[in-house]
Order: sequence, then C-alpha cells, then structure tokens
Amino acid sequence: MPRIEVHKDHCKGCGLCIDICPPGVIEMSKEINKLGYHPAKYKGEGCTGCTLCFYTCPEPDAIVVYRKD
Repeated sequence: MPRIEVHKDHCKGCGLCIDICPPGVIEMSKEINKLGYHPAKYKGEGCTGCTLCFYTCPEPDAIVVYRKD
C-alpha cells in the first residue's frame, strides 16, 4: 500500500504538497517543528503513490514516497 512520510523538521509549511495531492491525504499539522513552522503531515491512508507531492516540494528530503511496503 503506498504511503508518504513527511520529515517534519525539513518542512517549512508552504502547503504546495497539500494543494497538489489528488486524493487529499496531506494536511497541515498543528505542531510546530524545530524551524518554527507547522509542517505538512500524512493523514494515514489513501495515498496512491503518485509522487506529485515529492516533485512539488521545494525542500530536499522533506517528503519520501513509499510505493510498496
């Protein structure tokens, strides 16, 4: 089952991944990361593994897409 992992301390909370996600499985966290931003987070299910979030994200290493377990 595909899924994503957001490395919260690399995310600057721009929201581009949220806007581009076709199934809408990414949201903004209420937590604040070590950089002082509200990072994106995976809702936990529904990812299709399309990788649009990965390619849209301007921060290196912020999002990892797992297409298979």
